[in-house]
This record gives sequence, C-alpha cells and structure tokens, in this order.
Amino acid sequence: MPLTQLINEFLEYLEIERNVSPLTIRNYGHYLNRFLDYLVGTPLLIDKKSEEAVKEQSDKRKTIPVSAVTSESIRQYRLFLSRYVDEHNMSLKRVTQNYHLIAVRSFLKYCAKRDVGTVSADKIDLPKAESRSIKFLERDQVEQLLNMPEISTNEGLRDKAILEMLFSTGLRVSELTKLNRDQINLERKEFGVIGKGRRARVVFLSDSSVDWTKRYLETRDDDLDPLFIRYSGKKPDEHDPHGESIRLSARSVERLVEKYVKKARLPIKITPHGLRHSFATDLLSAGADLRAIQEMLGHKNISTTQIYTHITNPQLRSIHERFHRH
Repeated sequence: MPLTQLINEFLEYLEIERNVSPLTIRNYGHYLNRFLDYLVGTPLLIDKKSEEAVKEQSDKRKTIPVSAVTSESIRQYRLFLSRYVDEHNMSLKRVTQNYHLIAVRSFLKYCAKRDVGTVSADKIDLPKAESRSIKFLERDQVEQLLNMPEISTNEGLRDKAILEMLFSTGLRVSELTKLNRDQINLERKEFGVIGKGRRARVVFLSDSSVDWTKRYLETRDDDLDPLFIRYSGKKPDEHDPHGESIRLSARSVERLVEKYVKKARLPIKITPHGLRHSFATDLLSAGADLRAIQEMLGHKNISTTQIYTHITNPQLRSIHERFHRH
C-alpha cells in the first residue's frame, strides 16, 4: 500500500474513530506531509513552492511504499529536523521538532493496529523538551490591563467584556470565540464549554465579568448567535442568518489583547493564553487546590497543571519570609 494512502486513512481514522478536532487533524496532516517530503528527497519546510515543484512533489509522494519508513530513515529525519535552519537562519525549537515526531509516532501506532509491517512506534524517543517559560500578570497588572478599553464605545465595551471573561474563566481563546449568546447563563454565573480533546467542563464568571458582559450585550441591537462580534467590515446577509461571518476570530482577540497590553505599558508581552496563565497563578497564590484548578482549566493530566506550582507556591513563600534572614 502506498504511504500516502495509508496516511490519508490514518487522518480519516482520527476524525471518525478518535473524534479528534479538525485543527489537530490538520496539524497531523501537515507534519506527516513534511515527513513525506523528506522521504522523497525534497524536505522543504518553507511552504513557498512553485506550482511545478508542488506537482512534482505530489507525483513522487504517490510512489513511496510503506517500507520506506525504516529506523534509519527516521533517525536521518530527526537529524534533519535538529539541524534545519531556514532562510532567516532560524532553527526549529525542540517543541516543534517533537510535534513532527509525535505525528510520525502516532501514525506508526496506527500502522501496528492495522497489522501493517513497519517500524515500531516505541523505538521513537522524543528529545527532551525545553523548559517552558510561563508568562503571567500579577493582580495589579491585570487590573491595569482591564482598565484600558474605552468603555464609551460599543467596541470598547466588547473588549472590556472579553478581557474580564478571559481572566475570570481561564478560557482558551478558541473556546472564547466559539461562544454563543444562548450558551451563557449570566444569572447562574456559569456555562459549559467543550475544550481541547473534546472534553466538557463548566467555567465560572466573576461578578465583574457578568456585569460587563451584560453591559456589552445591552448595546447589541441584533439577535445573532455569536457572543462576540466584529463591528467593522461587511454585515451578515440573508445567506448568513446566524451571523457567523461577523463572529470575532481568535486572531482578532489576540490583536486586541496585544493592543491593550501596549496601551497599559506592561513590561510583559501577554497573549490571551497569558491571561489564562494569570487566572491559574492568581488562584494558586490565593491557596486554591491544584485539582480544582485542573478542572477549571480543562487539563487532562494534573502534570500539565503542575507547571504553575513552579511559579507560585504560597507555602514556600511564607517559609522563605519566615526563615530567610533579611
């Protein structure tokens, strides 16, 4: 069986059997196509190829047998990823190299499940990842950021509601932008979301977040589905009765957070995910239980949540203040 066919069937398996998100499937396809490019001898990691080169590459891919995946070809591919430098003299981060290898390893596990003879996935060890640097804001910095939107305008009220909700709930930006108006229970100050890995969880709104969300919604004179909409550009027509065309995108939220971070002159470059980190560290600093924070963030494993204990530990802080000589 050609390798390309098997990869396509693997991606279909992720969609149908594993119920993996479209974004994850797209990323897996992206990384496996790069592995194919390497096997055919055209390992271009920069997606700037001529039409002729793309066609030639596609034709070569169709001829690669599964037997081309060997322990040696994977070893050479790992060396290629490790030594790769682009036209700007930038190398691949360890975490990015890992993403490539995780995709190959998952594909090989699928091959074993299908009884396709190839390299065992267990033979691929991931390189040690770089320590992640968690960026977050202190409480006073968060307050400073939340005060930046100009609330005398509809757009400013929307931005204020977004910032309050991000910090109040710890939502991922993709989860925030998918929200619909009928999904939010402002009276109970809570609502459900389907997060990463299709895991459902309940998130909670602060009084401040509820207040600003209500004030923002009062400015809306439409009955469209999206909770957060853009105000510029083309408006929905009869072909878009639910208003999906004006739903605020994740990139737009990232830009507005960046705008207010600059306006507040904060010393840290914070993204929407940085506000998620700030939410978690604020809870930990106040003494919240790590398991509870895991549930609120929607982490599958407690080990993911434990990264925040390296940032702030109230007990260690109190011990340091008590015993360290000033």
